[in-house]
Amino acid sequence: MERLLEFVGNHPLYFSLLISILMLLIWNIFGDMLSGVKLSPPEEVTRLINRDNAKVLDLRTQKEFEKGHIIDAINISADQVPGQLDKLKKYKKNGVILCCATGSVSSKTARKLMNEGYEKVFSLKGGILSWQNANLPLTRGLK
Repeated sequence: MERLLEFVGNHPLYFSLLISILMLLIWNIFGDMLSGVKLSPPEEVTRLINRDNAKVLDLRTQKEFEKGHIIDAINISADQVPGQLDKLKKYKKNGVILCCATGSVSSKTARKLMNEGYEKVFSLKGGILSWQNANLPLTRGLK
């Protein structure tokens, strides 16, 4: 313990960098949980689609969307979502599921929708990659 205190005293910059990295790691792991975003695995998403008629918003580019997307998903890029809120209001009651390639963009966009008053907002945990890894179907082309 004395050596740790000696190290901290002799190297405050290294110690502060260590603490900063640990805090960022903790925020990365638990940040979505603390923000109130509901991260839903693919199995839960299929339940939301089938039982609650939740709508899937695919936040990837149109090119990525055309290569494969969840059936009946709507393609809106993440930066266009604030301008499309009027169109999305009709899905507010049943819920909105956001998905992207890996889940990071959809979590950020979900927080924005929650700030706009959407209560039933879900983010596909792991994005389309987790959907594919669960061997769930994708459809190709535009709707």
